[in-house]
Amino acid sequence: MMAYDMEREMMSLAFPVFNKLRLAGQMCDVVLVANNVKFEAHRIILCGCSSYFQALFNSSWNVLGKREYKFPGVSPDTLRQIIEYAYTYSVLVTADNVESLLAAADQLNILGIVQRCSGFLHDQLCTENCIGLLKIADVYCLRELHKSAFNLILRNFKEVAITSEEFPDLTLHELSEIIEKDELNVREEGVVFEAILRWIMHEPANRKAHISVLLPKVRMARMDPEFFMRTIKKNHFVKANVACRPIIEDVLKTMYDLDDGPACSDFANPLIRPRLPSEMLLAVGGWSRHRLNRINAYDTRADRWVDVTQEDDKPNSCHGTVYVNGYVYCIGGYDGTHTVNTVHRFNTITRAWQQVAPMHSCRCYPSVTVVDGHIYAMGGRDDFMRLNSAERYDPATNEWTLIRPMQERRNCAGATTLNGKIYVCGGFTGAEPVSAVECYDPLTGEWTTIAPMSSPRYGHGVVAYKGRIYAVGGTDGSQYLRSVEAYDPTTNSWHTVAPMSTIRSYFGIAVVDDQLFVLGGYDGLGVNKKVECYDAETGSWYHAQDMIAANDTFSCCVVPALPRIVQYASPR
Repeated sequence: MMAYDMEREMMSLAFPVFNKLRLAGQMCDVVLVANNVKFEAHRIILCGCSSYFQALFNSSWNVLGKREYKFPGVSPDTLRQIIEYAYTYSVLVTADNVESLLAAADQLNILGIVQRCSGFLHDQLCTENCIGLLKIADVYCLRELHKSAFNLILRNFKEVAITSEEFPDLTLHELSEIIEKDELNVREEGVVFEAILRWIMHEPANRKAHISVLLPKVRMARMDPEFFMRTIKKNHFVKANVACRPIIEDVLKTMYDLDDGPACSDFANPLIRPRLPSEMLLAVGGWSRHRLNRINAYDTRADRWVDVTQEDDKPNSCHGTVYVNGYVYCIGGYDGTHTVNTVHRFNTITRAWQQVAPMHSCRCYPSVTVVDGHIYAMGGRDDFMRLNSAERYDPATNEWTLIRPMQERRNCAGATTLNGKIYVCGGFTGAEPVSAVECYDPLTGEWTTIAPMSSPRYGHGVVAYKGRIYAVGGTDGSQYLRSVEAYDPTTNSWHTVAPMSTIRSYFGIAVVDDQLFVLGGYDGLGVNKKVECYDAETGSWYHAQDMIAANDTFSCCVVPALPRIVQYASPR
């Protein structure tokens, strides 16, 4: 190893010498020419950075004694940068030179520059340029860039389809490949159809015939029947294309079969198969007659629950759950015998559990949330008393640090994060339920009392949604609630929101797929498995698929789309 390091160090010292000789025009044995601008260099150095130069200088058709080589199509500045890279193995890639550098490096098979250009483009990737970079990746066979650009389009399809100036430049094959994917992130299939129309209208004379190719890739049987009849069946491109008629008939038959029974409920028919969700709601642990060591995943696009429990899963009840950087953390809670301070994390890719550093305090019914990648655990109770202490976990160091305690002792409170600040709402002090709300600023380390809720609550759900904080359900100590109120931080005030259809406390709550979901819980008489969701745009609650089993005192978190999302989603 020492000999290798010494050799590498000697080579690093030698290359500046070679470059100095090149700049001085000494011992050079080749001249590269771009647009009549000449650059002297050393053949052996150029051969070291590219197999192209090895073939150029050693091929049988090379004229003996030939000294000058011309590079048509390569600018002098680009050729200069390539030669400098051969001597220094460094190159400055910018927005102005990346395309010319990439083209020349690809032509001359200089993989180091190709990789640097690909990395630069990857760093610039956004919804505005993803289609252009997808095409560049295809031209130069940049697999990682292609994968990232393609996935960005899938994740942000609605924005790309509506706002991207490059969207109409997609070929028929490229557009087909995108919209046929289960991973396409759209809540409503009408978005896909509108995107197809935008693409056709860019060149209607040449593209209108392609409607019959693209239309079957829209999951039309998942549409509202009235929308389908009004928007798609009566569309003039669809009506004018004879090949679309059997497609429309298949959709109508599928819709009829769905109304008549669950004939297509296995999603085998591509017209009814739901897209994969862009994020999954996980319900972890809980209690229903006995402790549940279960993890259930809710697939919003299929409106189905999937049991994803592994044999060694270890969730408690009365705990907190958060997601951070690929891991689901289960914090504190009750293990069936004692209140615990233990923390386990679940790797969402490998689906393996690992115990990490314990909290300073045992906490049952803690309030937990995440800010800037750090986990905060506040309040709760140990085996003796309610707590006002709070602590922060750093996943990078695997350490818990005590922070300033809350002003109020409370357990069964709700916590969430909005605009970089933590809000802890309501809870039970041991003597009474409270409506008090405290706000913690991680930058100052200070707790501040803000406007209280209109009703005292504990065992309720708290979540940030659409720029507001929602306090949902729970109990006020005398009755169980279905009422909902929302806090506006700009006015420091709470206002009433449409109530849930079901009374519930100690339930799960999360925002997924741009809707607020509540699930399970206790209604004063028993534990239920009912699920409903709130849409802020309509101000209404809607029923969703019941949980697999009745459950309460569990905890929820939302996990973004994973490389193995199919393991958590309802089978397609």
